[in-house]
Amino acid sequence: MVDNECSHVSVSSKQKCHTVAFAPLKHMLTGSAGGKLIRMTTAPQPASLRERKKLRTRQALAETAVSLFTESGFDDTPLDALLEAVEVSRRTFFRNYRSKEDVTLTAVKQLWSTCLEVMEQSEQGEQREPTEHIDEREPAHHTEHLVDAFQNAMLTTLERMDEDWFPRFAATLQLIDQSPSLHGHSLRHCAEIQAGITRRLGAPDTLEARLLIEFCVATWRCALDEWLPQCTPAELPRCVRRAFDAMRHSLNSAA
Repeated sequence: MVDNECSHVSVSSKQKCHTVAFAPLKHMLTGSAGGKLIRMTTAPQPASLRERKKLRTRQALAETAVSLFTESGFDDTPLDALLEAVEVSRRTFFRNYRSKEDVTLTAVKQLWSTCLEVMEQSEQGEQREPTEHIDEREPAHHTEHLVDAFQNAMLTTLERMDEDWFPRFAATLQLIDQSPSLHGHSLRHCAEIQAGITRRLGAPDTLEARLLIEFCVATWRCALDEWLPQCTPAELPRCVRRAFDAMRHSLNSAA
């Protein structure tokens, strides 16, 4: 059975990621091969003053959480230390996040919520035929369709991430690897996400389709393994393409 954690990768031998994750953004904006960073879009700002203040509070909590827990350890740092650093009350915190795990995984949840939106928009735009209606005599078409849809959604999602998301995401992966409680929370979140991916890709409720989604998630994790030693934003899409090309080659070889 494939480990079904969407975001977790082992980083015990990749401690350079900790340093790179909080390097100046000027350094983070070019890839290791000298390529330019993909163009990224930013979500529109809330209209009202109250909504803007709430967004700033959420951002401050999420960014400070990753920085503070990276420095002092997730399990060793109480929630009160985060509240003191951001200067907010417990009441304010719990209006924005459910738990310490929830705020720490903000970058991971931003990734997958955006990915689900991309998949849904793609499905509406293409008005494609549901997968279960495709001729059952063409299983290769099923596989190619789902793998392409997953890969394209991940690449589009990365294009939509702001530049400051990449170092926070890299640091979050390291925190997940170091904390059992955060690891468990990430696993539960991933199970929910994979169910959403299956629905949005129009995959049938079959063992074969579920395994293929598992393979896609595992391929994404392998891409992260390749990315983490340097953590440069422009390199992550390249790692995704290489990993999915390798996946297709493996599936074709097995066939």
